[in-house]
Amino acid sequence: MINRREIIKILASGTLFSLVPKAYGMVFKGLVMNVAGLKKPSSVYISWAAHDELSDSVPLTEELAMKEFNAILNLKKLGVQFDYYILDMFWFDKTGGFREFKKEGWPDGPDQWLHACKENGIKPGLWLPTNITGWSTDPWMNTKPEWKESAGGWLDLVMSLHSGDFLKYHIETMQMWYDKGVRMFKFDFADFSASTKMTETLYTKEEIIQKNEEAWFDALKQFRFKNPEAVYLAYNGYGGETGDTFPVFKKTIKLKWLEVIDSLYCGDPRASDVPCHNFWRSKDIYSDHMVRQYEYNGVPLNRIDNSAFMIGATGTCYFRKKQAWKGMLILSAARGGWMNTYYGNLDLLNDQDGKWFAKVQSLFYDLQQFGRISTFGNIPGTAKPYGFIAENSRGCLVTIINPSQKIEKIEIPLLPFNNYKILFTDNGFKPSIEKSYITLGPEQMALAGSGQYAGDEYNLGIQEDVIIPAIIEPVSAEITFPAKDQAQVIINYKGKNDLRIIFSQKTQDGHPVRISGGSPPNGIFMSKLLNIKAFQKNKEIPIILNYDKQIWSGLSWAVCEIQNMNIKPDEPIHVKYTVTDPLKRDFTIDSQVLEIKY
Repeated sequence: MINRREIIKILASGTLFSLVPKAYGMVFKGLVMNVAGLKKPSSVYISWAAHDELSDSVPLTEELAMKEFNAILNLKKLGVQFDYYILDMFWFDKTGGFREFKKEGWPDGPDQWLHACKENGIKPGLWLPTNITGWSTDPWMNTKPEWKESAGGWLDLVMSLHSGDFLKYHIETMQMWYDKGVRMFKFDFADFSASTKMTETLYTKEEIIQKNEEAWFDALKQFRFKNPEAVYLAYNGYGGETGDTFPVFKKTIKLKWLEVIDSLYCGDPRASDVPCHNFWRSKDIYSDHMVRQYEYNGVPLNRIDNSAFMIGATGTCYFRKKQAWKGMLILSAARGGWMNTYYGNLDLLNDQDGKWFAKVQSLFYDLQQFGRISTFGNIPGTAKPYGFIAENSRGCLVTIINPSQKIEKIEIPLLPFNNYKILFTDNGFKPSIEKSYITLGPEQMALAGSGQYAGDEYNLGIQEDVIIPAIIEPVSAEITFPAKDQAQVIINYKGKNDLRIIFSQKTQDGHPVRISGGSPPNGIFMSKLLNIKAFQKNKEIPIILNYDKQIWSGLSWAVCEIQNMNIKPDEPIHVKYTVTDPLKRDFTIDSQVLEIKY
């Protein structure tokens, strides 16, 4: 088997007689050397969110896997494209070294699932850790005797990739599954600082990281050379700062991974640090922000897996089911990644949904492959307008988001086509287009088409379950701080509209402070940790909020609305915000009051 160093020697020796481009790699004296990167946009179903054993307690079973497989088949009949089906984390038996399916729920192993994939032209995939096998006294996988010389860190649950036989065993495991038909591997949880007791005395931390990365890099490259249909997705541990959306980017991603890995994901979907009354729109903004961060780091848009499309009834997706799924689907495609991943309960989608899904795919996949996709506007975490452009010689699609709490007139970048038409938007506020400007309401997204894409056949309708106010204006209010962890807003409002009150907490240098009460089923609901109460004459009045969920990823803001019918115009409104931070951190609280009308 030829490896990276041997190829470098061949190039240096001057004995290379032919180097000609091929569709699927480069030819070295008759040998095809595969390079990473998809050859066309692909559609990948991933089972996580239909099951969830980290932030919920729903197991992955054969019954669940086949239920989702049947949902995929139904969607395919309606025109939806699916190329791969990945079984995510916890398919494995914890005694089998990632070579056996768990006996509970998979009594006959994966043969039925593998056969169904083959018979229906869908390539199977599996989740695998990179080198972390657990993070508590209850590991995901019991350490195999073959791994003993690689074990270290966290109760011997993190494996060295350059010392001992773990890497050799891991690659042999991949080969076993590849030989059974598996073609895609989702690599998660990498720790390249992993060391054993021996190696940590021989090498510096920097040397250990370098050795682990080189060992994994070379192993993946050689595996692809031997198995040219293998496709790799990289998740946690391969760079990027995904914890919050503070709008200052750093270079934290090593672009060398793009030589061996087909796509890099940019963070599990969660709420951004941009406050939104619609919780799901804040999640959209998070994924938009992360794509921009990875783009800043030099990752091409088509190599970023935004992993943002996630529907389901589990804790990992905050029990959203299919709320606001249409805007989420458009954005997942508009961001430009060729690894189009779809997570969760596809069985929630009916036939009408499936036809709409297929229409979005056909519209964007062609532009992903044969057009050009770019970003414009502000960094999403600044809460100022931004968007994505998909263009070819026939026209343009422009996806625009206004994350602010005001109506914005947004300039569309100068493009060859200017006859824009709104193809999709949220309910409520009606966007308008004048020449190269589009006006959007607060928290609103819209898709506009020009040239060929301004035709009626590309219309995608209205997202009925996201409603944007038609009127929004700031209201003066007095803010006081009765305690370190409290803020109180006093509003003297005599108008006829509803009120929207926004609170957020951050450090002195502006970093968001996320509060979390843990995951379902035992996590604390956010309204208890970020508590808003409104009073008039010491009598509590009703409020409306959408953030009261068990949020594993934490939340740095709280938004509520008060309907005008519950307000007495001659009495001041006292709105009290109390933050309970389990970590007892220092922070400041900001607030904003707006009047709105739907």
